[in-house]
Amino acid sequence: MGAAYFYHLTRNPLETTLPMLVGKSLQAGWRVAIRGVDPGRMAWLDEKLWQGPEDAFLPHGLAGGPHDAEQPVLLTTAPDLPNGAACLMTVDGAAVDADEVKRLERVCVLFDGNNDQQVQAARGQWKSLTAAGCAAQYWSEASGRWEKKAEA
Repeated sequence: MGAAYFYHLTRNPLETTLPMLVGKSLQAGWRVAIRGVDPGRMAWLDEKLWQGPEDAFLPHGLAGGPHDAEQPVLLTTAPDLPNGAACLMTVDGAAVDADEVKRLERVCVLFDGNNDQQVQAARGQWKSLTAAGCAAQYWSEASGRWEKKAEA
């Protein structure tokens, strides 16, 4: 049974934090799916991941190609995980349910603390996932480094 980790972004933008978390997940041996809500935003994230430093390259692809099942990291807006991901990262308020948290090794919910809609979506997800018996942790970078602020 996995756990949901909530990452409240207040200092660094998504395009800085996401590669760090994806890199750690790949080091753990997990395939990763990054689920968003807008195809245009996922294409933007795809570009940002390609522009990262060469020594921190993250092999990835945008869903809809012929090799989705082989991608170590797959960016998608769909509910399915065709790459066999063990870790799901959601961005921009994308949906996640308790069954996914229980089935996967880890679910990471990244949300922009400057976007009230994303904050409210994350709060709702925290409530529904913990009410369903999922383990959850809340992480904040407000102090300048990532600190665990709550656990359920």
